[in-house]
Amino acid sequence: MAVNYSAKEEADGHPSGGVGVPGGGAVGGGGGGAVKTRKPDNTAFKQQRLPAWQPILTAGTVLPAFFIIGLIFIPIGIGIFVTSNNIREYEIDYTGTEPSSPCNKCLNVSWDSTPPCTCTINFTLEHAFESNVFMYYGLSNFYQNHRRYVKSRDDSQLNGDNSSLLNPSKECEPYRTNEDKPIAPCGAIANSMFNDTLELYRIDNDTRTPIPLIKKGIAWWTDKNVKFRNPTGDGNNLTALFQGTTKPVNWPKPVYMLDSEPDNNGFINEDFIVWMRTAALPTFRKLYRLIERKNNLQPTLQAGKYSLDIAYNYPVHSFDGRKRMILSTISWMGGKNPFLGIAYITVGSICFFLGVVLLFIHHKYGNRNTSADIPN
Repeated sequence: MAVNYSAKEEADGHPSGGVGVPGGGAVGGGGGGAVKTRKPDNTAFKQQRLPAWQPILTAGTVLPAFFIIGLIFIPIGIGIFVTSNNIREYEIDYTGTEPSSPCNKCLNVSWDSTPPCTCTINFTLEHAFESNVFMYYGLSNFYQNHRRYVKSRDDSQLNGDNSSLLNPSKECEPYRTNEDKPIAPCGAIANSMFNDTLELYRIDNDTRTPIPLIKKGIAWWTDKNVKFRNPTGDGNNLTALFQGTTKPVNWPKPVYMLDSEPDNNGFINEDFIVWMRTAALPTFRKLYRLIERKNNLQPTLQAGKYSLDIAYNYPVHSFDGRKRMILSTISWMGGKNPFLGIAYITVGSICFFLGVVLLFIHHKYGNRNTSADIPN
């Protein structure tokens, strides 16, 4: 038996006619249907005829690029590094693990300690804080980035949905209900809310003068005005709005008693909102209070003696955590963080060094022909 394909049919992979057999006739023949083919369409894209540009790396293009990157990155890095170092920052660790620490007596405090344990730490500011001062609380070895922890919340409930208030999401388990009552706010994030109270005093001639601490304006605008809402109803009577719910297990008081001011109470309490924005790393800080500059002729915090009064409510010793208070100013680039400046300086220095090395190699070996087809 002989099988004959035309050249075009062989190229296309499909014979157009039938297979010849003795006695004439054809198997599979027929001219009625369209010929099927796997050949791509005759377009520039499918036939790979699009124009292309392939840069050729030569000494004349690579060396200037290295030097330009180095000359740009190094000054930027120095500027960012100097700006970061000009930011005033003072940090106090008040965990109390050291026997000599005033807060050592509060080390093993529990969530429901009544009355709360209090301690006072005296410190001295060597340099004045000129501009507005931001007071942070910091925690270490606290993993807010754990998957189950991050999911343990009900955003509909926090946004003021009345049905979710009384029927929280199952993601909040095991902090969804308590004593057959729905928890508001539910979930592990809310249940572990930081609740230490920090008060700052200036000591002048043995007289303690309280430093005004502003508790509003510490949360993101979108969180305060969009993501978090109290249940709908009489906004002046939060007790009635949260009727039928119970407080989180570790909270000493319900959510409608977080503050005496109506615009900073309930789900829109800014301390609560700040805590609910989970941190990405186990060592983090969150904004606690603002200290505004009152007089342009005087610094916000003068150099001198101060004291920090702490209502120690938040236990961290059980998971080897640490607590601290940070006073800091800011600049146009934010808080104190030298990493970005160091990164710019490092990358710029490496590029500049490589440029020098490659320039030396090109000057010494660039005139040697390795092939007749490759120009110098």
